[in-house]
Amino acid sequence: MKKIFCSIVFMLGTGFLLAQPFTLDMVVLASNKAKIAKQDKSIMPAFQKLIRTANKALSVKPFTVTDKASPDPSTDIHDYVTIAPYWFPNPDTPDGLPYIRKDGVRTPELANYPDKSALTNMVSAVHDLALAYYFTDEEKYALKATALIRTFFLDSETCMNPNLNYAQAIKGQNTGRGAGLIESRHFVRVIDAIGLLKSSPTWTESDQNGMVKWFTAFLDWMQSSKIGKDEMRAKNNHGVFYDMQRMSFALFTKNMEAANNVVESFKRRIELQQDDDGSFPAELGRTISLHYSTFVLKAFFGIASMAEQLNVDLWNYTSENDKSLKTAIDFIYPYITKQAEWTWQQISPFNYSSTIDLLKIMSLKYNDAKYANAISSVIGYEAALTHSSNLVLGLDME
Repeated sequence: MKKIFCSIVFMLGTGFLLAQPFTLDMVVLASNKAKIAKQDKSIMPAFQKLIRTANKALSVKPFTVTDKASPDPSTDIHDYVTIAPYWFPNPDTPDGLPYIRKDGVRTPELANYPDKSALTNMVSAVHDLALAYYFTDEEKYALKATALIRTFFLDSETCMNPNLNYAQAIKGQNTGRGAGLIESRHFVRVIDAIGLLKSSPTWTESDQNGMVKWFTAFLDWMQSSKIGKDEMRAKNNHGVFYDMQRMSFALFTKNMEAANNVVESFKRRIELQQDDDGSFPAELGRTISLHYSTFVLKAFFGIASMAEQLNVDLWNYTSENDKSLKTAIDFIYPYITKQAEWTWQQISPFNYSSTIDLLKIMSLKYNDAKYANAISSVIGYEAALTHSSNLVLGLDME
């Protein structure tokens, strides 16, 4: 029955609803497209880098969750299956069960579960191809992006079932858990890519309606299943990323009730999860705390970006106890720009380039050039010149 669902969503439709990006700034994209047409030297290095990446994506093999040796612990090859990244065999038991946690240290067993890499590689390729199509109007990029989407989501032989029942399982404890929903955050970029493909004749009414039906089913699962509800109740970055996904999928499927619920959830999370100094204690308690302190901001930024579709300004929202995105930014800014030393635990080197998207968005949303001006000092002039943030005001979700 699950396999049949994929072919049904591809075939049925109720009218072609034009897609649109929700976390990308279309004003910035349009401005940059005009600059590219004029061969503007400030934008061309980043554009040329994008085209090199997109050209490589033209030849990639389609990605699918069905490309694995076994679906265990599921019995359906179409189910998405992964294990928890920070859990290892128990040295004190003969069979290694139940697994034990080593926060911030990734288990080598992840290599035996290819579904996550299939998902993230598909998303990266689709996103790059869609951007290349938008900036060049060359149909070859839309053709490849569409083919990758169809294979992963819509084709009856290769599609993923619209749930994460078997994501981030902990051996000896469960066959899947709410925390696994952190892995589907990348789907937000697929929805943005669909918005960029909307003018392509390759992207059809069947494609659009099929994806709307797939994400309708996925959103229903998120909001009704025990696993989904567990993640909704998470009081750290997981809960915020749950809401970010819920907002994207709700807007895409025209579920305005769910979208508006996320706005209210955003306000509660800011009030409850943020400390008076602007930090997020649940993230500071991790072994890679600088990573998670910036990671949770990406989820909040994504929700604030999408709330603009509802004419709601969350960028400048302040709770009754004076919590806000701005106070969170004021806390983290000196650390991600290397002006202050991070004093909480960070057991692996921090990737400062992962914060460039945040700095660019801060600069625009708060009309303060200091954020964008800091980028060169963070990653160097040459890297800043070719960084994707020169082309796209959006989130990389890493």
